[in-house]
Amino acid sequence: MDLTQYRRRESHRVRIGEVVIGGGEPVAVQSMTNTDTKDTEASVAQIERIDRAGGRIVRLTAQGVREGENLKNIVGRLRGDGYRTAVVADIHFLPEVAAVAAKYVDKVRINPGNYRLDRGDLERLIEQCRERGVALRIGVNHGSLARRIFDEWGDTPEGMVAAAMEFLRICKAREFDQAVVSMKSSNTRVMVAAYRLLVEAMEREGMTFPIHLGVTEAGNGLEGRIKSAVGIGALLADGIGDTIRVSLTEAPEHEIPVAQLLADHFVRREGRFEVLHPERYSPTVFRRRSDVAVPITHDEPAQGFEVVEALSQNPTAEFRAAILNRDDRRPVMVKRRYGDEDAETVAVKAAADLGLLFLDGLADGIWIDAPQLDAGTVREIELMILQAARVRFSHTEYIACPGCGRTLYDLERTLETIKARTSHFRNLKIGVMGCIVNGPGEMADADYGYVGAAPGRITLYRGRTVVERNIPQEEALDRLLALIERDSNEKN
Repeated sequence: MDLTQYRRRESHRVRIGEVVIGGGEPVAVQSMTNTDTKDTEASVAQIERIDRAGGRIVRLTAQGVREGENLKNIVGRLRGDGYRTAVVADIHFLPEVAAVAAKYVDKVRINPGNYRLDRGDLERLIEQCRERGVALRIGVNHGSLARRIFDEWGDTPEGMVAAAMEFLRICKAREFDQAVVSMKSSNTRVMVAAYRLLVEAMEREGMTFPIHLGVTEAGNGLEGRIKSAVGIGALLADGIGDTIRVSLTEAPEHEIPVAQLLADHFVRREGRFEVLHPERYSPTVFRRRSDVAVPITHDEPAQGFEVVEALSQNPTAEFRAAILNRDDRRPVMVKRRYGDEDAETVAVKAAADLGLLFLDGLADGIWIDAPQLDAGTVREIELMILQAARVRFSHTEYIACPGCGRTLYDLERTLETIKARTSHFRNLKIGVMGCIVNGPGEMADADYGYVGAAPGRITLYRGRTVVERNIPQEEALDRLLALIERDSNEKN
């Protein structure tokens, strides 16, 4: 990592249909459908909306053979309508479905956590992809690591890297370079550390596979946008990332403008700032530079703080140099001015610029200078950035998946209802997950979980422990609230 200036990581080119990523190509933005993949009409209509919004790569879940075979109809209809969208099949459990999907799509995504290496399934899939010119994504999820990985490493960034490298080594050994890798987590600190460790591991072994970025289960609204921007922005600032997805519990076409804003925000990063003490910085180990336990917002008492303002087009390098070159432990408040008129744009840019300074333990206070916004909005954005960076928790956090064809209930409406009835709780983390596939794993650090178990049925969790299983959805929220209240009373 070059701390002094912005420099994109070198990667080789991978073709996904008519879209090329890596090799210095602009960062590509993408999304995923939340329709039933067996529903051709609904899936095609949603893909076309995503494409019109600017998303040239779209992923669909194929959890079974029927969904895998219907990809032929979806792609055919899409091409008949004149759309050249790159279509990606998301495979979770079944290697045989990957083999089906690879006959029809431009890329296949597999999860190492649910793929065995002792039966030659990966090798056969690689040869099939090579024959058809299909790309492959090695998509590691923090919440669904293979048992053999979990037993050795736990659900750690190091474990995620170990899982990815097993599969990438097979790709390299078979001289298959049309592979992309991702390391997704709902925890931004875990996610950023995992990607940085992955880059180090690939460099040691001479690998230049392109990288897909995303914070999974980010939620919705301004909170979801900020959380995604903190994680994705931290890595884009490091020059890492060839394609991105902003995962929101909203209509998938809403993801594209946010992702494109992030990609565009890092096109120009001019400015070089010498770091005199690089040994003071660790990209993968969190440590606080000062003695400030809880970072502050700009409108809170800041006695003893020094304000550091970045004025260049490369605020990351400018801030890092200013802070790392200090010879004292005096707390630092980082300041950046934004002239954009709308709160969402300010929030996304500020989260991308400033969030990593808190993820890395360098900054102690945040100051977003946006006089065109009201003071309450600015403070809320600052608090959301601190929470997304895992350094200060000020409101209930919702770890909510964006939904896909596996989702077992109306995720968007349910999330809004849960938020309306639980937002008064302080410092809680509530997982709202559409199905059991990644649910328990991705919400592992949540206090409570609301997970689709079957159509119309919900399973409730306290931490990682099932409390009530397969209860009717119409009763689930009341039972969740009762559980939270009961636990709160017992603590008090």
